[in-house]
Amino acid sequence: MNDKHLENTTANKFTRREALKLAGVGGIGLLLGATGVNTLLPSSPKNEQTSATPTGADEVIPFYGKHQSGIITPMQDFICMGAFDLTTTSLGDVRSLFQSWTQAAARMTAGKNVDEESDHALLPPVDTGEAMGLRPMKLTITFGLGASFFDERFGLASKRPAPLVDLPRFNSDEMRKEWSGGDIVVQVCANDPQVAFHALRNLARIARGKAVLHWLQEGFQRTSASDPTGSTPRNLLGFKDGTNNPQVSDPATANEVVWANTAESPAWMAGGSYMVMRRIRMRIEVWDRSTLTDQENTFGRHRLTGAPLGKANEFDELELDRKDAKGKPVVPVNSHAALAHMEGKVKILRRGYSYSSGMDLKTGQLDAGLLFICYNRDPRKQFIPMQQKLASVDRLNEYITHVGSGLYACLPGASEGGYIGDTLF
Repeated sequence: MNDKHLENTTANKFTRREALKLAGVGGIGLLLGATGVNTLLPSSPKNEQTSATPTGADEVIPFYGKHQSGIITPMQDFICMGAFDLTTTSLGDVRSLFQSWTQAAARMTAGKNVDEESDHALLPPVDTGEAMGLRPMKLTITFGLGASFFDERFGLASKRPAPLVDLPRFNSDEMRKEWSGGDIVVQVCANDPQVAFHALRNLARIARGKAVLHWLQEGFQRTSASDPTGSTPRNLLGFKDGTNNPQVSDPATANEVVWANTAESPAWMAGGSYMVMRRIRMRIEVWDRSTLTDQENTFGRHRLTGAPLGKANEFDELELDRKDAKGKPVVPVNSHAALAHMEGKVKILRRGYSYSSGMDLKTGQLDAGLLFICYNRDPRKQFIPMQQKLASVDRLNEYITHVGSGLYACLPGASEGGYIGDTLF
């Protein structure tokens, strides 16, 4: 952490008067829930030291680099994700938007306000303020472009990457336009939901006159505090989600699975990736009435340990040809684990979060499920064939419905002095 960041953190500390003002409007409880009282009120020397010493949960993840952060970055606890539709038809406006977004994103991921405040009494503040005094909390901001971005509006149709195809319709799809597509997608992840929301809110504010939000979804997994071991998170059906993820900390694996290259993609996409988003609603009430045996046969794994059926440990090998005493496969051939395995030949990087959007007033059931996100080098060879197989016979389809979808070309990273998208524009 550099000196400028420390100066900014000090400048953003709340005074007692500011804290009391927040308490008067009922805002202090929300902030205390995210940061604790030490960040808001004057502290003793002992508390000052605690406040100034970041833990692993709130360190800065650099915004600039060869690749965008938030792709192979270890998953944070919360997500706030949105898609934008452009309202301008000027390529210059789009370029200007990405330049402004880059500057703001670099500042916010470093724990700073979106820009320097003027303190002019007759002008609105530059920053919306709800993250003032909060730590960076491993904030990452990742930008991608939908297929609609490359229509006739900006003269970029010839630059549309071949892997950025229109996703086919899959069985179990019940797509809704309000949860699908968008010209630009922004994935914001952080270890504090208020930090994540603040980032997307301010990007939407910067975009006024050039783009508007098309959809927005918040999500969560278990927090770093509740599970300091960092075990595989569980989805809302109670099973571990992401056990078979590839180890992308190995550069060779990341290049094979995640990063676009010139064999399939244009040169301007080198260092980028392709993101698939699927908003998957779960029929939770039906699932909760299912027997443990049915649930485990649906996933092909033990609920308690996450181990493949017939095995003891989560990461034991999935033996699909193993039979029981009656000659039946121990792991059902139509289980989710068996089908997603793809004989070990096709891999994607999953980055999914659970979501809960309250109650469906029409049915009285919970509107909750999985915000499925994955990254792959070429979705035509990875996600699409995998999903076609899952959609055809997966036992899990009895309990889920895909209601939102999008495929996006996530841009390469930017270097300091440049901006996200400068290889394209």
